[in-house]
Amino acid sequence: MINDKCEEKIISFIDLLRDHKIEIPIIQRDYAQGREESIKILEHFLEALYYSIKKRKNIRLDFIYGNIVNGYFQPLDGQQRLTTLFLLHWYAYMRDINEIKNNDKEILLNFTYETRISSREFCNALVSNTINILYTDKCISDKIIDSNWFFLSWQNDPTIKSMLNSIDKIHQYFSEIDDLWENLVNGKYITFYYVELENIGLTDDLYIKMNARGKLLTAFENFKAELQKKCSEENWEDGKRPDEKFSFKIDTDWTDYFWEGGYRRDYTVDSAHMRFMTAIIMIRIAIEKREDRVQLIQKLNDNTEFINSTLISQDTFSYLKRCYELYCEKTVMHETLTLPFPLWRHSTKSSFLSAIVYDEGQYSQTQSDSSYTTKVLFYAQTEYLLKNETFNQDKYYDWMRVVRNIVSRGDVDKDGKRPDIIRSPQTFLGVINLINELVAGCSDIYDYLYNNTIKSTFAKEQVEEERTKAKLINENPNIKLLIFKAEDNELLRGSIRFMLYCIDYDKDSLLINTFNEALFSDAQEVFERYFNKESEISPDLRRAFLCVKANGKYEFYNYWWSRWTVNDATKRKVLDNYRELEYLIYSDEKEYFKNLILALVQSDLKSFVTTFNPPEDMPNWKKRLIKEEALLDNAKSNYIAISEDNTCCYLLKSKRPRDTEGCIEIR
Repeated sequence: MINDKCEEKIISFIDLLRDHKIEIPIIQRDYAQGREESIKILEHFLEALYYSIKKRKNIRLDFIYGNIVNGYFQPLDGQQRLTTLFLLHWYAYMRDINEIKNNDKEILLNFTYETRISSREFCNALVSNTINILYTDKCISDKIIDSNWFFLSWQNDPTIKSMLNSIDKIHQYFSEIDDLWENLVNGKYITFYYVELENIGLTDDLYIKMNARGKLLTAFENFKAELQKKCSEENWEDGKRPDEKFSFKIDTDWTDYFWEGGYRRDYTVDSAHMRFMTAIIMIRIAIEKREDRVQLIQKLNDNTEFINSTLISQDTFSYLKRCYELYCEKTVMHETLTLPFPLWRHSTKSSFLSAIVYDEGQYSQTQSDSSYTTKVLFYAQTEYLLKNETFNQDKYYDWMRVVRNIVSRGDVDKDGKRPDIIRSPQTFLGVINLINELVAGCSDIYDYLYNNTIKSTFAKEQVEEERTKAKLINENPNIKLLIFKAEDNELLRGSIRFMLYCIDYDKDSLLINTFNEALFSDAQEVFERYFNKESEISPDLRRAFLCVKANGKYEFYNYWWSRWTVNDATKRKVLDNYRELEYLIYSDEKEYFKNLILALVQSDLKSFVTTFNPPEDMPNWKKRLIKEEALLDNAKSNYIAISEDNTCCYLLKSKRPRDTEGCIEIR
C-alpha cells in the first residue's frame, strides 16, 4: 500500500523533464503504442491530444507514478504515455526549430531508455541530430532511417520500430497545427498527475509482477487505457487520491494479488484481470438490462478480448472496484469459502474466484473455459460477501446451497442426456436476475424464502421447491440436516420433490404437518445406498423395476419408445445409463420408481427380486427376464422389442436393428 508521503502533483511533460531525467527501467517492456496491433490505442491518445491543442482546451491525463533511482525518475506506470509525449515534443521541436528562441533541445535529452543500448542511443541521436520536417512530408520515419547517423540494425529493435511508427502518426495528426511547440511548452494544455513514490521499496520483483503480462501490448492494456480515458473524461473518480484510483490499484495491489495466487507459471496477470472483469461485466449487463444484452453476453463468454469500455457504466465501474477491493484488499479467506457439499460437475479445484480468474484447466488467454454456471456461483458468493460485513459461515453455506440447487436442475431427456440449466445467454440473464432478487435475503435465505414471494419466473418450479424446504426447516429446524443429505444425493442433485412425492407430502394441506419424517429418512437411506454414485446400471436394478407396478401394470419401460420397430415389435428400453433414472423420476412413469423406493425401504435389492411372486397374468417373457438372471446379465444391449400381442420380446443386439436377425427371442 502507498503511504501518506506519496503526494500528487499536476505537471506538464516538459516541466517533468526540467525537474528530473526520465529513464524507462530495463525491467519494463518495450514501447508498444506504435505497433500495428496497438495502433487504435495510439490513435485515440493522439486524437485527444490533438483536440486539446487545436481548441486550446486543457486535458488532464491520468497519473504517472514511480520513484527516483540514482537521480533518474523511473516510472512504474505511464511508460507508454511518457514515450509518446516525448516523441510529440521532439516532433514539435524539430518542426518549429527555426522559431524556437530557447535552447530546449538539451531538455529533451533528459528522456532515455535503459531497456536496450540501441533504444537509449536512438533517443539520444534523435534529439542530437536535426530532421527537417515539412508540412508536405508523407513519412517522417523514412527521413530518419535515411539519415547518416541512423544504424540499420536499429530497425530490429521493437521499441525503435514502434517509435518510428508513432512519429508518422504524430505527423498525420499535428502537421497542420501552428506553433505546436509553443502550445505544448508554454500553453501547457496537456498535463497529468505525477506521483513520486517514497519509501515503498520498488524492487525488481515488483516490476516483474507489473510486467508479467509479457512484451506485447495486450488486449488488457488496450482496454485499460480506454477505461482510464473514459473514467477521466466522465469524472468518475473526482476527489479520489491518486493511490485510491482504479488505474493505480489495478497496477499495484490488485495485480499483486493475482500474481501471488500461485498460478504465474501457467497464466499471465493480464488474462487473469480480463477474465475477472469479463465475468463481472457480463453480470452487470444482465442486471442493467441493456437492449443488446443477449448478444453481448454471448460474445463476452466466448472471448474475453471482446471487452471494451462502452460496456461499462458508472454503476458497473463502481461495482467492479468494489469486487476488486473485496477479493484483493479484505483478505477473503478461501478456505472459509470452500463449500462442504457437492457441486457435481461444477466443482472447482480451489474457489470460484480461481475458476473465473485462472480458468482452471485452460491455458488460452482468449477463450474462456469457465462456464455460465461458474460465473453465476461466483456472483452469488460475491454478493453475499458484499452485503454481509460479518461473515456467518452457516448462513453463507445455506445461501450457496439454495443457489446450487437452482443452477443444477437441468432437464434430462429420455436417453439420460443432462445439459446444464445455464447453457445460453438467455438462461444466464434469467438466473442472474433471479439471484439479484434473492440476494436481499442472503443473510438468512430460508427465513427470506419462508416469508416472501418471489417475482422472478426463472426456474419457478425449483424456486417453489426451495420455498417448500424453507417452510419445512422453519417449522422444524431438526430436519434441516436430513433435507440437506437428501438433496446432496448424486441422482437427485438438489431437488427432493420426488422424495416428498414418495412420502405423499402435501405442502398445501390444511393439516398442520403432513411430513413423515421417519419415512423420509428411510427413503433417504435407500437413495444413499443405491443411487448415490453415477455408475453402470446393474442387471439386478433392471430386474427390480420389472417387479414393481403402477396403476396395475408392470410396464416401467414405457418411459422410452422408438418410432422404429423390429418385425412389427415395438422398441423399448430397460435402463441403459444412470441418468435415465433421473428422467424416470420426473416422467409420467415416476410411480414405478416411487414404488421401488418404498419396496427397498423394507427389503434389499437382491432379496426384492428373488422373492418377487409374479402374478399369473404376467407374460411369460417378462417372468423369465426377472427370474433367469443370465438373460439380462449377458444381453448385448439394454433394448428390447415387444410383440404387438405381448406374447414375446426380443433382446436386441443394438439400439438400431430393423430385423430380428442376431436378436434373442424370449417367450
